[in-house]
Amino acid sequence: MSQQLSTLHHCSYSIRFHLVTCTKYRRKCITQPILDRLKEIFSETLQKWEGELIEFNGEADRVYLLIAVNPKCQPSKLVNNLKTVSSRLIRKEFAEHLGKVYRKPVFWSRSYCIISCGGAPISVLKQYIQQQAEID
Repeated sequence: MSQQLSTLHHCSYSIRFHLVTCTKYRRKCITQPILDRLKEIFSETLQKWEGELIEFNGEADRVYLLIAVNPKCQPSKLVNNLKTVSSRLIRKEFAEHLGKVYRKPVFWSRSYCIISCGGAPISVLKQYIQQQAEID
């Protein structure tokens, strides 16, 4: 099965990332209503970045996202924006609940994990490149 590519005026691409981010101090403060709202916030924010939320889930202290982006996107800036926007809205909308967990206006840890994914395995890509004709 071939990989589905998106296009811009000058390129074809398929860029996907697996993103994991945790709550500050790994506090178990994410409830189902918060998780549902986070999914909406991340989806809306990614649309503004011309991206897409492919899959989303979470636990009481972390969330998992599978996202598609375009080549214009800087992953670190995108992650910063996703965390900033979601933190601000979640703290505002669930202030009473989070006020019991945090004294300061925080929600996410500074750290995160982002891993590129999708497409052919590295071993297949290496083999493909090695098998290309050499320049005479």
